[in-house]
Amino acid sequence: MKVFWGLGKFLTLLFWVVVVVNLFRPLASPFHLLVNLAGSLLFLTHLLELLLFNSSVKHRAHPWRDRVQILLVGMFHVQGLSVPAAVNETNKEANHA
Repeated sequence: MKVFWGLGKFLTLLFWVVVVVNLFRPLASPFHLLVNLAGSLLFLTHLLELLLFNSSVKHRAHPWRDRVQILLVGMFHVQGLSVPAAVNETNKEANHA
């Protein structure tokens, strides 16, 4: 599953490279508008994800780095935010099962 999330991050970053290149050297006539539209929609989607998952990012070691990664790759980074529960005597049986 990590390979899938890593590939998703790579492809998303590759798409952002295409969007940035398109800003400086526009593609052919209909494609530059479509790439700009897709980039804008993806940015708005990642911004919404950042707003939704802000509470889980606040208490991490590097919250600003996590916020930037959510803006860049979105859900592919959010999947890695889950922290396993600490093992202690009260939940030892639950963790074992």
